[in-house]
Amino acid sequence: MPLDYTRPLAVDLFAGAGGLSLGLEQAGYEIAAAVEYDPIHAAVHEYNFPYGKTFARDVTGITGTEIRSKSEIGDREIALVAGGPPCQGISLIGRRAIDDPRNALLKEYVRLVLELQPRHFLMENVAGLTVGKHRQLLTEVIDLLSDGGYQVLTPYRVLQAADYGTPQSRKRLILLGARKDVPLPHYPEPLVTPRPIRNKPLPSDPVLPFGPSVNDALSDIPDAHSIDELLDGDTASNVVYGTPSDYAAELRGITTAADDFSHPRRFDRSVLTSSNRTNHTSTSIERFDATTPGDVEPVSRFLRLNPEGICNTLRAGTASDRGAFTAPRPIHPTYPRVITVREAARLHGYPDWFRFHVTKWNGFREIGNSVPARLGRAIGSALLKADNVTPTRGATVELGDPALLSMNASEAEKYYGIEERVIPQRDRK
Repeated sequence: MPLDYTRPLAVDLFAGAGGLSLGLEQAGYEIAAAVEYDPIHAAVHEYNFPYGKTFARDVTGITGTEIRSKSEIGDREIALVAGGPPCQGISLIGRRAIDDPRNALLKEYVRLVLELQPRHFLMENVAGLTVGKHRQLLTEVIDLLSDGGYQVLTPYRVLQAADYGTPQSRKRLILLGARKDVPLPHYPEPLVTPRPIRNKPLPSDPVLPFGPSVNDALSDIPDAHSIDELLDGDTASNVVYGTPSDYAAELRGITTAADDFSHPRRFDRSVLTSSNRTNHTSTSIERFDATTPGDVEPVSRFLRLNPEGICNTLRAGTASDRGAFTAPRPIHPTYPRVITVREAARLHGYPDWFRFHVTKWNGFREIGNSVPARLGRAIGSALLKADNVTPTRGATVELGDPALLSMNASEAEKYYGIEERVIPQRDRK
């Protein structure tokens, strides 16, 4: 499927599986190109966004000219460059923080913004970048962008995903800016009143309606531990779902939100995906069962989700060169087990057509490292409003080859023509 050039074109750097890509597409952008270093996650992005060009590349080795020439962008104007460059530290006294090798990817993000010359840029990062010594690094990023001809919206803000309809607490720094010939946007205002994580009463006089709850996100999904197909695989056919909430109905593709301008995807709604079971010991099951929803199980330290509240922040776990451990997962509010990848995806705002790598470790990393779709949608909508763009809904898209979802590192590297291993082999000792 060729790009829809009637929609504003966006490039997603550090794209992962595509959480931010999804939110921006829902706002009305066409994801023309995405760059992701890990070929396993790049393959998942390609499956979900087959109409654009996915580069399995290190951003340090790609140029704006190459992104344009090897995608369908060519010399067309790019409306938005978005991305969340990782940063790992601050420099020693007397050095610019941006020149610290640990922060090279922030500098590369700025380089690609300046090379691609989009109308707007969006940078998301950890909220900790705004406090203490780390503010030096953020200030230097802003200075580089300003020196390169971009206005930066200040004061910058940390946004809470739960304020925009995500049933999860997740705070991210969002930095927005525009070329000097383009209007600056405004940050999106909250859309809902978030529910609490633990067992606290709801506010009695909310200014905004309450956002969706854990129960809204999960209650219609059948219990994966009652389905034998999910013992060894991540997919089950002919599954009977329960009655969905309004939130779940949107994610199942039964209804479409008025502000969702994404390309519809064809998928089988009777299939349950991304739901490979986790084998718990009988002792763990007993402990989970004895834990009151909203409380922390004392041995594992896992939170048992409050059905009327929201989820705590879902984490990505450690990388393959740091033990490849899955992050602690919350306990399901109804069943004595941790949540599945699909249930985590629901709590993050991913629709059911959106697929992840078939392994739980990669699937949870893809979710834990991503921007919740509804947060991305709200930001994207604010950017398009600043540009006076009326978004249009995209045409239906056929999803990619399912083989992209089960590749190991070697297979993914071969698929993308990568000759040397770029991701350390997973080593669990």
